[in-house]
Amino acid sequence: MLGIMRKYKQSIIIKIVFGVIVLSFVGTIFLIWGKGEEGLDSSGYAVKVNGEKISYDEYVKNYERAKDSLQQIYGQPVTPEIEKLLNLRKSTLDNLINSALIRQEAKRMGIKVSDDELVDAIAKMPYFQKDGVFDKNLYDQVLKMNHVTTSNFENSVRQDIAISKAGRSIADKVTLSDQDLLDYFKKTHDKVELQYVSFSPAEVRGNVSATEQELTAYLQQHEKDFKTKEEIKLDYLLLNPAKLSPALTISSEEIQTYYQKNIDRYQGKDGILPFEEVKERVKEDALKFKAANQAYETVAVALNKNLAANDLAGAARMLGVPVAGSGLFTLQNPPAAFAGETELIKKAFATKQGDLGGPVETSKGVYLFKVTLRNPSVVPPLSKVKGEVEKKVLAQKSVELARKKADEALQKMRSNQFSGALQTTGSFTYASDGKIPQIGTSKDAMETAFQLKPASPVAAAPFNVNGRWYAVRLKQRIEADRGGFIQEKEKIRATLLPKKQQEAQEAWLKGLRDKAKIEINPALAND
Repeated sequence: MLGIMRKYKQSIIIKIVFGVIVLSFVGTIFLIWGKGEEGLDSSGYAVKVNGEKISYDEYVKNYERAKDSLQQIYGQPVTPEIEKLLNLRKSTLDNLINSALIRQEAKRMGIKVSDDELVDAIAKMPYFQKDGVFDKNLYDQVLKMNHVTTSNFENSVRQDIAISKAGRSIADKVTLSDQDLLDYFKKTHDKVELQYVSFSPAEVRGNVSATEQELTAYLQQHEKDFKTKEEIKLDYLLLNPAKLSPALTISSEEIQTYYQKNIDRYQGKDGILPFEEVKERVKEDALKFKAANQAYETVAVALNKNLAANDLAGAARMLGVPVAGSGLFTLQNPPAAFAGETELIKKAFATKQGDLGGPVETSKGVYLFKVTLRNPSVVPPLSKVKGEVEKKVLAQKSVELARKKADEALQKMRSNQFSGALQTTGSFTYASDGKIPQIGTSKDAMETAFQLKPASPVAAAPFNVNGRWYAVRLKQRIEADRGGFIQEKEKIRATLLPKKQQEAQEAWLKGLRDKAKIEINPALAND
């Protein structure tokens, strides 16, 4: 499934924008169309598009709808790996933005959705059909069950049809000339052979150097890359609830109440286990629970009595536990004693130096702590990081020099003045995966190779494959028999037209986004 996702990731996103998935998988429509009045009146916003507010509620529903739709398409759960691959949260936000932009543009274009179009679209939705025929009673029943009014639902369907019609209007303007078709035939049937020279940054590293001024400038421009991590040092105490357990008693009523509140914990293969059968186990669990609560309350009391003076030692004396100390540590690299103590670390870094923090309850017990030292994140002076900065500057300059040498080689090729040794790829046909013999895999380079002609044999710019910069020129182009073009012409049209239409839609949508005023809620900006 992941392979399919990687291959078709872009087309999946485009189809979601223009409503293909929405209209095909009607079982998920209520996640987006069934907003109800609460969703419409939500005060929180996810994004504003040219002043139009899209609620956070709508964002969440669309996110869940997208997951459900993808699961229906591929018949497998949408795993975190797939979510990450598709960047599903950002894609959801992008789709909401794109839909709003297209909807606004459809209105500006004067696109209308007739009642007949609306009725036809709804009637074709399997969700409202019996034996393949639209059923009005089923339609009303389904909307009512999902707490969706007819007007809200039909208005949402109208909007989605308008979006689809707007996208189609752009696609319908795309035409292919005979020359376009012939060019595609030539690209996919001809063979080319390239000559090339290449340069890697490692090969030219010895030809670059960096001045003190360049190092200083680089450090100033890339401060965040060299900033030290914030560090803190803690004194802390830990009260283990087990210390309190021997002094605690628990009544039969408390045990019974605990059993009722946590009954799902006591399951057997045939269902819930009877209380009498698990009574001792429940008693043990209830006692641990009571001890944990008592420990938290005890630490809270000790904190309150010593908070004014920030006296951790005083709290420790009250609790009868020792105070321990940590060395300096960062948020990303806590000491071994705090392994797994995420909440403790989080609260510690949010506490001011000299202040007491807590109580923090974890699986180990209840913590109280004091931040004894805090070293803020700072940009060190160049003298402290000179070696690291110099390494980065030289690496950057090496890349620039390798590219420059490839560019100079191209210029000499154009004027027939290149006298260096050239390597050859051997002849090869167009491959959609971009794999070029002797060079490597690059879709951009593959496209460039098949745009070269005897009249203009030199590439316009160098290209990078696996870190090397290549200057290429056409050695020869072996033309396929043009007689096959007539037989394949319409097949080529059927293949090429959808691609060109999608490119046109993407370009149109990009133009709308470039001109739009888009304000994303800061809470979602890095989601």
